Amino acid sequence: MATNPYISKKVRSEQNLYEDIVIESLKFYGEDVYYIPREIVNKDTIFADDVPSRFSDAYKIEMYIENTEGFDGEGDLFTKFGIELRDQATFVVARRRWKQLIGNNLDEKGFRPREGDVIYLPLSNSMFEILKVETETPFYQLSQLPTFRMQCELFEYSDEDFDTGIESIDVVEEESAYQYVMTVDSNGSGAAGATDHFLVGEQVVQTYDTYTMEGEVVRFNDSDNKVYVSHAGASDGAFHTFNTTALLVGQTSGAASSVSLVEQLQAIQNTAQNKIFDDFEGDFLDFSESNPFGDVF
Repeated sequence: MATNPYISKKVRSEQNLYEDIVIESLKFYGEDVYYIPREIVNKDTIFADDVPSRFSDAYKIEMYIENTEGFDGEGDLFTKFGIELRDQATFVVARRRWKQLIGNNLDEKGFRPREGDVIYLPLSNSMFEILKVETETPFYQLSQLPTFRMQCELFEYSDEDFDTGIESIDVVEEESAYQYVMTVDSNGSGAAGATDHFLVGEQVVQTYDTYTMEGEVVRFNDSDNKVYVSHAGASDGAFHTFNTTALLVGQTSGAASSVSLVEQLQAIQNTAQNKIFDDFEGDFLDFSESNPFGDVF
């Protein structure tokens, strides 16, 4: 027997009411988060990968966290390479709110949340990368789909560029990015009339005969005249480093200073467990021997 032709599940007024209730529920029981779209900088067309990703926008929106008793996933794993945090979370957002606050502001109008984008959760001061987006859960209530359901895993920073303008988000770049630390001339004597105050977020360059070194200022201390630069690279695509033979020039501030010292800083190594593991195995393994596991006869 066919369905009753006099009863319809597609009454628009009822659909709107149901969607309003969903949105109101998310506002009551959800959390304010920041949705951070991933921007493609230089996509590898062979492997379809984007290594130097950039995150320059953050949109505040309410989302419901399905994990009521703590994050899912494998938790904290102790491996020979250190500690891996594999927390997972599931976020739910209303489609209408997504379109109003985020979708209409993106280049691809009305596009759904994307795998690879990042959600910042102020509640736990953590970032989650979207692994999968469920578009049909719950399944066609009143013949419509009112929400997006995003399965996420704790974001692992890998030298991405964060310039959202929100300090609690952008600080990950200052704390974890591979950086050059350059001590500059406090008098700005490298160029006539130049200032020596570099600006956080601006690009700085050193120009040589056949290439240019460029990077982004993530911190500048005028007390000790140290400029911290991340995302460094050379214009010719080859490996080069900053050095003391050329002026360091700010592209926004116009600062131009000679460099007296160049150091390389990998801030993430400050909390690495390599030393701990090395001291631990030193109690029972002696790698100064040719065969620490036994003698060869």
